[in-house]
Amino acid sequence: MIRNAYLESARTAVTLLRHPALAERWSAPSALADFSTGGLARHLADQLTRTVTFLAAEPGGSAISIMEHFTGNSWVTSGVDGAGNVRIRGRCEQAAAQITAGGLAAEAGAALDLLDTVVPGQPADRIVDLDDWGLLVDDFLLTRVIELVVHVDDLAVSLDQPTPELPAEATEATIRLLGRLAAWRHGPLPVIRALTRQERAPASISAL
Repeated sequence: MIRNAYLESARTAVTLLRHPALAERWSAPSALADFSTGGLARHLADQLTRTVTFLAAEPGGSAISIMEHFTGNSWVTSGVDGAGNVRIRGRCEQAAAQITAGGLAAEAGAALDLLDTVVPGQPADRIVDLDDWGLLVDDFLLTRVIELVVHVDDLAVSLDQPTPELPAEATEATIRLLGRLAAWRHGPLPVIRALTRQERAPASISAL
């Protein structure tokens, strides 16, 4: 199920990257602090292009759980000014400066064509090597689904366009995992209160 969710979410992202407003707003600030619209678009496209690279590499030798993947990453709790997030923005801004909106859309479209062929045939026990650790392929694709769901919305807002409808299986998987992360970060009671008791809800239960 997550493979279909990933491919359909990637298809939605490519459609948005082809929107003519992207070329018009390429250098303008995005909806995210310290991110140009072009830099944000590059980051969204990376969820396809870098996935092609990861799946073409040699498999890893061991995998950790998806919760360990997130809870072991400092960027999850460090905020937008954390070193990891600053590094990602810098890399994307540099890459965006070397391509046009049309070029990026073409690159993402070509990656999607490859992924449509490669993703369905991945063995269930395939481990994707992420350098510091590995993830089973479906867990890896779930991390990409979350990125796609979140950043499709970010880019649509940046372009003053309605956020495209994403597959229910993608949004449901995103909500489930973000809920688990929010409970890990803040504790279960604040999350329950935020969802059921407005009068006792905490100011934030942000998962990331």
